[in-house]
Amino acid sequence: MIAAEPHLTHQPASPLIAGLHRLIAKYYSRKVMRHGATPLGVDWTCAATQELRFLQLMRLGPWPAACSLNDLGCGYGALLGYLGRYHRETSFDYVGIDLSPSMIECARQMWSAAPNRQFVVNSRIPRIADYAVASGLFNVNLWCDEGSWEVFVADTLTQLRQTSRRGFAVNFLASGGSNARSGLYHVLPTRWASYCTSELHCDVRVIDDYALDEFTLLVRNPTARGEGGALARE
Repeated sequence: MIAAEPHLTHQPASPLIAGLHRLIAKYYSRKVMRHGATPLGVDWTCAATQELRFLQLMRLGPWPAACSLNDLGCGYGALLGYLGRYHRETSFDYVGIDLSPSMIECARQMWSAAPNRQFVVNSRIPRIADYAVASGLFNVNLWCDEGSWEVFVADTLTQLRQTSRRGFAVNFLASGGSNARSGLYHVLPTRWASYCTSELHCDVRVIDDYALDEFTLLVRNPTARGEGGALARE
C-alpha cells in the first residue's frame, strides 16, 4: 500500500472531473479486457510507436543512479519493460497509477516479480516522487466537449506539478495532423506549454520532431534545476 507523504493532501475531485474519470476507467477497462496487455489494450497501434513515445518522455532526464518515478495512466506497465531495456543504469522506485482496475490487475500480474514496483488504482497521484510521466493520457476525450476536457487536462497537469520534485513529461496529439478523428483531443503545443510556464512556473521544453503527429512536453521544476522558467523547443 502506498502511503502519501504527510504534507501531501488532495481536494476531492469536482463532479465534472469525477464523471470524466469514471468514463475513462470504463473505456480503458473495456480495451484491456478485449485486447489484453498489448499496445492495442491501451489504445496504441503498435509497440514501435509506443516505445517511440517512451523515448521522448524519458528525455526528461538525465537520470541519476536512483530516483523515484510516478507513471500516471500506467496501463499494464509497459514503461517498465522499456526502462529495463534502456535505463538499466538507474534504479527506479516506480509507482504506476491508473483509473482502470482491469489495467492494474494486468500490470500486477505482469510485474509481480519485479522489485521496487507498485501499482495502484487511483484518480490521484498518492505520493510525491522525483519525476512523473503520463503517456497518452489526454488523447481520447470520449467525445467530451473541449472546454470540459481542458478542465481535466489542467487539473492533471497541476497534480503532476504538485507531486513531482524535479519534473514531469506528458504528450499530446498535435492539431493539424493526419490522425485527426472524432473522439480525440488535438491541440497546439503552445496551449499547454504556456500553461505550464505561466501557471505552474516551470521550465518547459517542446519536442515535436519524432515523426508522429503529436508532441511531448518536458516540464522541469526550475528550483530543482536552478533555472528560470522558459519555453524552448528542440
